[in-house]
Parts: sequence; structure tokens; C-alpha cells
Amino acid sequence: MDMRSTAFSHRNLPRLLLQAREAVMGHTRPSLREHALSDQQWRVLRVLGEHGAVETGRVAREAFILGPSLTGVLARMERDGLIARSRDPEDQRRTVVEATARGHQLVTQLSTSIEAHYVWMEEAMGKEKLAQLYQLLDELIALEQP
Repeated sequence: MDMRSTAFSHRNLPRLLLQAREAVMGHTRPSLREHALSDQQWRVLRVLGEHGAVETGRVAREAFILGPSLTGVLARMERDGLIARSRDPEDQRRTVVEATARGHQLVTQLSTSIEAHYVWMEEAMGKEKLAQLYQLLDELIALEQP
């Protein structure tokens, strides 16, 4: 039996990126679960917390959730009283999403512990290295855009 292995000369970047994401999210998830939030729901709330009322297409892009999945996520969030959806007054075909008072309260609560974790990372890695990591990730994302 021939057991040749493929000779990769580079490390598995997608796996490392997933591993890094999981390492960071490992600190955030327990707080999210305490509030019965999925990772996707938190990403939506974070977008709304940063930008206010947002058109659903922008929510999908910024929260990195595909359209069909977003529909389900938003329906559950609306049912749970975290968001409200309405028609865009300037274009009735578009839907606008915004956090409710309860949604904003969760963003405020969770952002405190999440920001504290980022401060810890900044202290552990150093401000410059963390800034460099952000810059390198932005460059990689831009490089791979179609």
C-alpha cells in the first residue's frame, strides 16, 4: 500500500484562523449563553449596538450571516424581544432592524466584559502587536476579496 503524503510547505491557515476564533470566543460564549444568545445573535446585536437602525442587507454583511440564516436569526430575536423590524420609510422593499431597549441593555452589559477581555489581550500581547494583528487580518481579508 502506497502511503504518500502531500507535502504542504505552509501551515493550515483556515484551521489556525478557526482555532484563533474559538480561543477568543471561549471567553465570550459563557456570557452569551447566560443570556441565551447564540454567536450569530450576538453579532447582530453588536452591529445594531454600533450602528443603530440598520438595513437587513448590511446586517447580513457586517454580522457575516448569509441571508437565509439571517431570516431565522432575526425571527427568533424579534420573538425574544431583542430587535424590532420595520419597513424603510424611503424604500418600502427594504427592511430595517434595530435593537429594542432589552437588546440595547444586553449590548451594554456584554460589551463591558468583552471590552475587558480585549484590554487583557492588549496587555498580554502588547498594544502594537494587537494592532498589527488587526492590520494583518484586514490586509488578508482585502487580498482575498473577489
